[in-house]
Amino acid sequence: MTAAPTSEPTVVRAACPHDCPDTCAMLVTVEDGRATEVRGDPEHPFTRGGLCVKVNNYTDRVYSEGRVLHPLRRVGPKGSGRFEQISWDDALDEIATRFRSVIAEHGPEAIMPVSYLGTEGILNGLNAGDAFFNSLGATISERTYCDSGSCTAYTMTIGATAGIDPESFVHSRYIIIWACNMVSTNLHMWPFVAEAQRRGAKVVVIDPVQHRTAKHADWHIPIRPGTDGALALAMMHVIIDEGLTDDDYVARYTVGYDELAERVRDYTPEWAARETGVPADDIRTLAREYAGSQPSAIRIGVAIERHSGGGQTVRSIACLPALVGAWRRPGGGLLQLPLWAFPVNWGSFMRPDLLTPGTRVVNQFHLGRALTGEMDLDPPVKAVMVYNSNPVVVCPEQDKVVTGLAREDLFTVVSEQFLTDTAEFADIVLPATTQLEQLDIMFSWGHFYVSLNMPAIEPQGEAVPNTELFRRLATRMGMDDPALQRTDEEMVADAFDWSSPAMAGISYESLRETGWARLNLPSADEYAPHAEGGFPTPSGKCEFASSAAAGGNFVVPLFRQGSNEFQPGDPVDPLPHYIPPREQPDGHYRLNLISPKSHAYLNSSYGNLSAQRRVQGDPAVTIHPEDAEERGIVDGQHVRVHNDRGEFIVVARVSDEVSRGVVMANMGNWRSLSKGTATVNAVNPFTFADLGNAPTFSDTLVEVAPT
Repeated sequence: MTAAPTSEPTVVRAACPHDCPDTCAMLVTVEDGRATEVRGDPEHPFTRGGLCVKVNNYTDRVYSEGRVLHPLRRVGPKGSGRFEQISWDDALDEIATRFRSVIAEHGPEAIMPVSYLGTEGILNGLNAGDAFFNSLGATISERTYCDSGSCTAYTMTIGATAGIDPESFVHSRYIIIWACNMVSTNLHMWPFVAEAQRRGAKVVVIDPVQHRTAKHADWHIPIRPGTDGALALAMMHVIIDEGLTDDDYVARYTVGYDELAERVRDYTPEWAARETGVPADDIRTLAREYAGSQPSAIRIGVAIERHSGGGQTVRSIACLPALVGAWRRPGGGLLQLPLWAFPVNWGSFMRPDLLTPGTRVVNQFHLGRALTGEMDLDPPVKAVMVYNSNPVVVCPEQDKVVTGLAREDLFTVVSEQFLTDTAEFADIVLPATTQLEQLDIMFSWGHFYVSLNMPAIEPQGEAVPNTELFRRLATRMGMDDPALQRTDEEMVADAFDWSSPAMAGISYESLRETGWARLNLPSADEYAPHAEGGFPTPSGKCEFASSAAAGGNFVVPLFRQGSNEFQPGDPVDPLPHYIPPREQPDGHYRLNLISPKSHAYLNSSYGNLSAQRRVQGDPAVTIHPEDAEERGIVDGQHVRVHNDRGEFIVVARVSDEVSRGVVMANMGNWRSLSKGTATVNAVNPFTFADLGNAPTFSDTLVEVAPT
């Protein structure tokens, strides 16, 4: 018998789907309809053929035995993980019936979507369900997990500018990496920093932890969590007091300098040393070197906003480059999120025009309280639909989230690739595709390249992308708005303002051939967007005194489902100022817990896969040797990390990588795979920071004790 002929391997261009700055270009090898390899595209100028530990074995995720491949209905108690397979028709019928019942009895606001960035694509990511839920009249779900406070402060100061081209960091003479473990969370930018370092640039890392990136730096400055704003204000004090400003740049391209100079007069290095734990002489050295080594660059990470004064911290840092004229040359200025360069047509996916005026807003940080009734909502939440998120792991007040999801009167739908900690509580689980099985188009948080992800294989089992999921739900609910039935290709056509100068020469057809393309911007060797001001602020200048402050505590549009405008609040101080951490050590809780991203997980994604779990190691808390000795804790021992909100049990890792008084437990571990069935968000607060409804995870105080 002759063997059946096999087709030649083909290579499909793809893009990493994850909520990471790098948005790596990928090449997928397919043989006989099966993906056999996923590797980085070596031709991509930024990601250069590399993939990180999270996705370099992506086919294992696609073909994992744990994949959800068919619709499931709960048959056991909530949280038991006991389900039976059902058809898509049965699943859609049940969802539609239950949603209609909830609406008839309580109104549409009794339904709440819960989603975030389990996938980052424009089609299947942050706004995938907005049009559906806006049409339904459901509660608006505010999503301010990440960079909402930072974006608010940043745009108040220098506008919605992309800032430095990450590739131009090779031209920087002085680089400050502030609250960012680049090697673990922004890996493909590190070669540009390392190249600058080889050319003689000094690399400074400011972070409470001596992490992988800090170990590669020329100078690591450990700082008390939540006090970065004090350091930035003291740097401005030194720069102004010692005449280190670029007076010409300040005069031409900034507003509010005199008021700023008066504001920072009392923010001396000695004052900041008491707040931050950074010696006053080090603060002076940092300010002098930063001002005197041009072009100087600052890269801020997500963690910079995660404390009570996070917004004002970013306001202060955003003022620094203009003070010293760093923007004048390529490689000078500030890098936050290059996404501002992309002309994404957000409104086409958010569809604010479909909102019912006055629809209530519930922030997802309050999910536990909303589900347990502590928020006293009218109507109460009677149904939730979760997609692109695992709130049991990523939301604060974990115990309350679990208690709420365990309610028998709560109808819960979860669209997922795996039976996550959240999916275990679902009434209906729907199978979601992976990136290799769906079409999507990507902007980037971390570089200037548009990427097209072509589906490489057919969906496994009965999995569908989010786009198809919401088309099916809209049909079953009798919704006839054309926006709810667009094809994926029509959504790609709507994804960008293709007429924007930034998109010149880029089209869907060209991306099908190349996979990616750089925005039509000057090269990294030439890109200095604010050499002559031109900031996208009301004044056109860097606003030390913010004209937008009168509008209050905004929430940037990207983070509030269905909105395309800033959301105003109470007026705020137009000048940067210091807000200390909300929680201060007392007799009960004396250790400051920080919960940064894991090296091997992307939030909770990959927290269930064996290869990534081996790299990450057992869930742990890192504690300074002196703090450990004081509490009778030895390396490798199981310990209880606790406060009034909850507790979790992990292995103690005794190390001087953290400062005394600071402990670190990475987020992303699955509750069901952890000792004691709790993770770090069992102790983290729901309280907002000063701007943008950002989280205050870095303000968390705990105690650690042997179990």
